[in-house]
Amino acid sequence: MDRDWMRQRLEAFDELTSVYWGIHSAQHDTTFERKRLFEAEPTVLKILHRLDPRAGNLEILAESEWGGLTINVDEVRRGIGMLADMDEWAVRLAPEGPSFRADGLHPWVWEAALTFWESNHYRAAVHAAATSVNAHLQDKVGRRDVSDTKLLQEAFSDKAPEAGKPRLRIPGDQTDPGVQTRQRGASLLGQGAFAAFRNPAAHETGDLAEQDALEQLAAFSLVARLIDQCVVLR
Repeated sequence: MDRDWMRQRLEAFDELTSVYWGIHSAQHDTTFERKRLFEAEPTVLKILHRLDPRAGNLEILAESEWGGLTINVDEVRRGIGMLADMDEWAVRLAPEGPSFRADGLHPWVWEAALTFWESNHYRAAVHAAATSVNAHLQDKVGRRDVSDTKLLQEAFSDKAPEAGKPRLRIPGDQTDPGVQTRQRGASLLGQGAFAAFRNPAAHETGDLAEQDALEQLAAFSLVARLIDQCVVLR
């Protein structure tokens, strides 16, 4: 809805009502003002109905017994008040949402990103976090020959460990379908985060929006927690 336009039309009608009553009280000819009021009424009714569908049968203008007008200006002013406060309603009356504490992210992620974040370098913060997760993963499995997506694939592989290729396993009974599903999910989540966020952060120019960067850090935090809780099979 174009709230500014709606409010302007209602305020113009309210002002015209005041002009009409001023001329009427002075016992002057109100023919011109009556004409303008009736011309404006259909749009006023449309606006009021849009603001409150229950106002479908609302009447704003009517002829009085003595040939004058009755004007339901209170409904018009009610509509003006609704439009004035609608933006504030959206903020003040919105459902309470949870707050997101960045320092609650996994330490591998937030400690690496913090310096860049404080200086508003959001893409660099994501890149630093991804680099940190990769470094901790390399340390955990004792490998330097592969990194990022390739390392995730091999570390979470369902194959048995090989010489120089340890595996990560989600804790629990490895024959349990739920544990197996989490294992596959951890691998796919990690590969997706590195492919979708780490590579663009390293190679693309221009900064990220703060919210986008925060969500990407959250993705790497999830990956970090999964890696951190895994056991290593050698």
